[in-house]
Amino acid sequence: MRPLAPVRLVPFTVLLACLAAGTAVAQQMPPTPASWAPVEAALGRTGAMQPGDVFKVAFPRSDLSVAVAGVILKPAFALGGWVAFKEVAAGTAMVMGDLVLTEDEVAPVMRALQAGGVEQTALHNHLLGEWPRIMYMHISAHGEPAAIARTIRDALSLTRTPLGPAAPAAAPSAADLDTAGIAAAIGTSGKLNGVVYQVTVPRSESITEMGHVIPPSMGVATAINFQPTGGGRAAITGDFVLRASEVNPVMRALRAHGTVVSALHSHMLDEEPRLFFMHFWANDDAVMLARGLRAALDETKRGAR
Repeated sequence: MRPLAPVRLVPFTVLLACLAAGTAVAQQMPPTPASWAPVEAALGRTGAMQPGDVFKVAFPRSDLSVAVAGVILKPAFALGGWVAFKEVAAGTAMVMGDLVLTEDEVAPVMRALQAGGVEQTALHNHLLGEWPRIMYMHISAHGEPAAIARTIRDALSLTRTPLGPAAPAAAPSAADLDTAGIAAAIGTSGKLNGVVYQVTVPRSESITEMGHVIPPSMGVATAINFQPTGGGRAAITGDFVLRASEVNPVMRALRAHGTVVSALHSHMLDEEPRLFFMHFWANDDAVMLARGLRAALDETKRGAR
């Protein structure tokens, strides 16, 4: 028989260090979706964790048929309402969202939100010439997350927004859309949400509100959406997130490449540094439009480099 190899004892101090390291890693892990179960119960649907320890719930307006210049908009393209939660202290969350509403829904939703302590930070258009007319209500709150969620659910119940469990996600499909060419032109890869190709470009600097960092997934990243319209063409929309000095250079770059600026405004009230949001629209060759978007991104501090 071979002699047994000697047993090497690990010093107790090393074991303690390993345990401490394991505890530190566990403390740094983002909250699991289960920790947001009360919010899911209050809203009546499940959400998903996003980078930056953000819990996000989508409320797409799949009940609406909205057209712009003959293009019927997919919910993932321009009708995707959402609410995002981030814990900032024990039992306290920072909440932001963007609710997609018809004009007749605005007043009752505003009353219900105000009654429950959820504030409005902007109310405006994102598109031009759409029918029926769509308004976008940006919201903000700080407090007990489940209570905020109940207020938002009560407000949405006054609309025709589909509530309850979300419909199954549409299967990704790149049919009639050169996603590789778009990604190469922009310099940043995106992802398919059904047939809509979505590209997100975060800014390089931190954005804060009331001393808390706002992760890009809470609405402070440039969002670009492509919806195929046939023959290699696509409609594009979304919003650039800009500092004041970037607004006009980006506007000029978009217009020079055949893209219409459809709105320019704020989405928040107390963010630092101050941000402006520029929405846009075009319907043309998808890769050509992507090159124009890249030119606009190159005018921002972040850019897709």
